Amino acid sequence: MNINQIIDNIYPISEEAKEKIRELATEIIAPKNTIIIKADNVEKYIYFIKKGVVRAYSRHKKGDITFWFGEEGEAILSLKSYVEGTRGYENIELLENCTLYQIEINELRQLFETDINITNWWRKFAEKELLKIEHRVISRELLSAKQRYDELVKMRPGLLKRVPLKYIASYLGITQVSLSRIRKEK
Repeated sequence: MNINQIIDNIYPISEEAKEKIRELATEIIAPKNTIIIKADNVEKYIYFIKKGVVRAYSRHKKGDITFWFGEEGEAILSLKSYVEGTRGYENIELLENCTLYQIEINELRQLFETDINITNWWRKFAEKELLKIEHRVISRELLSAKQRYDELVKMRPGLLKRVPLKYIASYLGITQVSLSRIRKEK
């Protein structure tokens, strides 16, 4: 997915505004298993996934807890670093070799000051991210593990072919044994 498609999927803006964002974006290639965002750091960049899949996780005494997956077209950022300018709590690991668009946060913020179209584009991005978080919290609280799995299969079927099952189980808040049981019932 190229940068124009990613921008338009968030919120269509003028070609002039798009060009300003493109000028900030550097395409990078990083290998599988790279930790692109590290916990306890203040991050300077946001990324958009051109190709590949990633996971966000936090370390816990019981092991890593996966709480998000990103695929082509999605953004990678530490919200805490972005919003508060403080150390983030998440690690974001590349689960495949990835091609990413990297943008320095401070440079993007400068565009917000000079172009209302880009500011509105970012507002739409933030609104969509909030809806994703809300959906995740509600489904985690109200749906059974089987319902969460069924929803994942329905909404993001490609993930099951690209992501190790141990991360899927962690994301669903269940053990690998429970995930195997759910999958066998299909």
